[in-house]
Amino acid sequence: MKRFLLLFVLSIFWNTTYAQEKLIVGGSIVANANFFMPDSTIGALNTPQYDHQQFGSDSWVSLTAAYKGFEGGIRFDMFNNSNLIDPNGSYSDQKIGRWFLRKQVDKFKVEAGYIYDQIGSGIIYRAYEVRALAIDNALYGAKVGYDVTPNWKVTAFAGKQKNRFEIYSTTLKGGTISGYFKLDSVGKYAMSPGFGVLSKTLSDRTMKGIVSAISTFTPEDSIGAVYNTHAFSVYNTLSAGNFSWYVEGAYKTNEVMYDPLEVKHNWVGDNSLGRLVNKPGTVLYSTLTYAQRGLGITLEGKRTENFNYRVDPFVTLNRGSINFLPPMARTNTYTLNSYYAAVTQEFGEQGFQVDIKYAPSRKMNFGINYSNIQDLKGEQLYQEVFADFSYKYKRKWTLTTGVQLQEYNIERYYNEPGVPNIEAITPFVEFLYKLSRKKSVRMELQYMNLLKEEGHDELPHTGNWVFGLLEYNIAPHWSISLSDRVNVVPGEGSYENTTTGKKDPIHYPRADVYYSTGSTRFGLSYVKQVEGIVCTGGVCRLEPAFSGVKLSINASF
Repeated sequence: MKRFLLLFVLSIFWNTTYAQEKLIVGGSIVANANFFMPDSTIGALNTPQYDHQQFGSDSWVSLTAAYKGFEGGIRFDMFNNSNLIDPNGSYSDQKIGRWFLRKQVDKFKVEAGYIYDQIGSGIIYRAYEVRALAIDNALYGAKVGYDVTPNWKVTAFAGKQKNRFEIYSTTLKGGTISGYFKLDSVGKYAMSPGFGVLSKTLSDRTMKGIVSAISTFTPEDSIGAVYNTHAFSVYNTLSAGNFSWYVEGAYKTNEVMYDPLEVKHNWVGDNSLGRLVNKPGTVLYSTLTYAQRGLGITLEGKRTENFNYRVDPFVTLNRGSINFLPPMARTNTYTLNSYYAAVTQEFGEQGFQVDIKYAPSRKMNFGINYSNIQDLKGEQLYQEVFADFSYKYKRKWTLTTGVQLQEYNIERYYNEPGVPNIEAITPFVEFLYKLSRKKSVRMELQYMNLLKEEGHDELPHTGNWVFGLLEYNIAPHWSISLSDRVNVVPGEGSYENTTTGKKDPIHYPRADVYYSTGSTRFGLSYVKQVEGIVCTGGVCRLEPAFSGVKLSINASF
């Protein structure tokens, strides 16, 4: 491995020196540093960083090269007292995090190393990276593709999933057949069908752990165990003028999974939640879009049942996940609108959403979104109505305003038994004013109002919030912002002042300074961050409160 990496780096140096006119070389640097400052008022304490380390960092340095049909890359990852992998722990290590080589040979395309890829929309297989959520589940193996015709191709791959700097023992292998054909002479009507399969084989070590766990079951309730699980997916995109319809159906054979919602009453002497189950899984997903000048409509629906798909049933959170399930709620960008996020329920949910965008002119934009998510028994998990309006006056200023209504099952998403569903109304406004060609000011104001449950003296969860932001930009280099978030009316789950014994409003101020030059951006921030669910692209995790200073560097070349 080390010898290969040395030869790879030397080959880049050699080709850069003697064949630079034909060689394309690029790279990037991402570095984040956190300075931890304990704050008991927001719960930012009791981790190694707050207790004694005081500092943590994560960084990635990537280098890629392409020459005469060859493509390759290498990435060095380093973690120093990092809380990225485990928000409540500390992780330190540094090694080569990724390398890959690929080459097109006639109709064949061969790739080896750490591979990112997916089948269809990712329902049965998706190897991807989301650094903000500590996800890097690349496939360490090989992939071969063959172009049967210009419009049809087949692929096959095999390997094992990455686990930080190690490799999971479970073996993965799969393949796809996908294509495209016109339904008329000009391609206004067309189809893009595909079929994919993913097979998983557990190692003997993992199987021993499963057998040991289910040995505590009573004989009549034993679930059995299987080494191999197979998942199949059929998908198609139909284009017809202004319409586009995507549909995908997936099936997974019996698999041993850890279900956190299953009652353990079948386990000897244990009546709590969470147990191993052995069940097949299904997903049906579809999205229909209509677009013409000034109008866009999207309908989306999904039904999921027992589709937790991991390399190891004992691995939880975002680790070891083989697939990706598209979320059924919109991705909110404003701070308070995104506070109550609907985490995808792998073991059972059914939902849909409708999104409409209308722009009668270049000055005005209207938008409305409705989403509804329930479990398979009909219990309401999430419901949201989001409406916004934007008006642009010449090139001088832009006003955006709107309102969000939410119903949120905090018992399910935050694992807080007995807490009733939250109902929230959150109006917001954003105003951008251009002082000159290079200078601008942007302001945000949001207010979250929770409805009080009948028979309760306090508001649920953390209560009502207000958020304000002021940002000043000097293009193309500087961006400076100040913001504050305050739970103006604390709720039942708010922190109590240890001195007064009361639940006082708590400020979460933030100050950011960013400087950009070329393709490099530096950031310095003072942050007090509230505990909550953080989502990226539909993948979520619960983040603890943070208090301290953040430094970031992003550069590409």
